Amino acid sequence: MISTILAKRYAKALFSVAKEEDRLDAFSAALQDISSFLSDNPDIEAALENPVVPPDIKLEVTEEIIKASGADDSLANFLRLLTERGRIQHLGVISDAYQELMDEETGVVRAIVKTAVPLSEEMHNRMKEIFSEKTGKQVALVTEEDPDIIGGVVAYVGDKVWDGSIRSQLDGFKESIGGAK
Repeated sequence: MISTILAKRYAKALFSVAKEEDRLDAFSAALQDISSFLSDNPDIEAALENPVVPPDIKLEVTEEIIKASGADDSLANFLRLLTERGRIQHLGVISDAYQELMDEETGVVRAIVKTAVPLSEEMHNRMKEIFSEKTGKQVALVTEEDPDIIGGVVAYVGDKVWDGSIRSQLDGFKESIGGAK
């Protein structure tokens, strides 16, 4: 698997080109689309990764992906480079690293909130406000349901975790009772 450091290097290089061309959002959307396409088509991704498949065939597949996505010249060259260097199958990790750079540039922080039951729209908006106040940044909030937490909320905001779940409280009680013996 490609290292995160290497993925960040590729992402930074592409980000620099996108910024220079004033196409940050366009590159971001195209990367996400192509990355989704590859993850939705594991046979194609596997062929691009397979060392037995000749490089010229991999490049042909990449060219078809470029045509289908309508990628501009700079992004197309980037995808060709990844293919030539045997890294095209890691586009998802590179895309994630690019998105982190986009978030940093635009002052956005990503937040994942896990609850046992679905959040109402009002509660969703309120949590967005709270995390925005705490971080001083615009928040892109994604909610997930996880019945294992029993109740309460677990929030992942940037590199911070707020765990107010009943599951963690029960685990804490369990440890304190076990530690008292």
